[in-house]
Amino acid sequence: MESEEQTVRIAKAIKDAGAHILRGGAYKPRSSPYSFQGLGRKGLQILEVARQETGLPVVSEVLDVRDLDAVYQYVDILQIGTRNMQNFSLLKEVGRMDKPVLLKRGVAATIDEWLFAAEYILSAGNPQVILCERGIRGFDQHTRYLTDLGAVAVVRGLSHLPVIVDPSHGTGRREIVAPLARASIAVGAQGVMIEVHDRPHEALCDAQQAVSPKEFKQIVTDLKKLSQPLNVKFSSAPKSSAKKSMRSVSRTVSYAKNSHPAWT
Repeated sequence: MESEEQTVRIAKAIKDAGAHILRGGAYKPRSSPYSFQGLGRKGLQILEVARQETGLPVVSEVLDVRDLDAVYQYVDILQIGTRNMQNFSLLKEVGRMDKPVLLKRGVAATIDEWLFAAEYILSAGNPQVILCERGIRGFDQHTRYLTDLGAVAVVRGLSHLPVIVDPSHGTGRREIVAPLARASIAVGAQGVMIEVHDRPHEALCDAQQAVSPKEFKQIVTDLKKLSQPLNVKFSSAPKSSAKKSMRSVSRTVSYAKNSHPAWT
């Protein structure tokens, strides 16, 4: 998120295209300390405005236990990013929360390490965990990371937790986001997280991987078509208030409350 106008503008565009949830980065972990770090609490307030304008539930990343109360106040889903996948103190704290947690796989994490990270959240009392494959470190320079779709299929067999894929961060290239999104659904992913920007030349970060709203709409259309022969249920975008939309999200992730283990 770069400004209120930019965030709301893009949020409305993706809602019209069929998005179910809005992700916005208020606190941005960056490899360089000189890169854009996000707007902090102001960004969270902007996210709240976007939710009120669109009715979309919102998700944002928690970087530090000290920020948890602030992020919790504004978001519907708490995100734990790849750099914090094994921040066990933070995992325990979000495990005590009553909101869903989106857990991204670490950049060099094995499948077992990923599931054990989820176990920290589950064992602390929060059964609402969504796993996200976002690419692991590889050796080829043609993609930003190696999107491990094989891990999606493996985890679907090992765990009762839902799994989504982030083909934007996983590839770092907008021109291959669409085919990776289609492949993600084909191997069993239950959703995709796609970065969208309508003016990438103005973007403060990750411009090379952001698709346009028009491209995003085409991706949604293609995924709907693909879901039919695969016998995959494609959810409708929320049409009601943000409060009602969040109840829908809670139903989606409130599975197996009496079965904590990340493994089936």
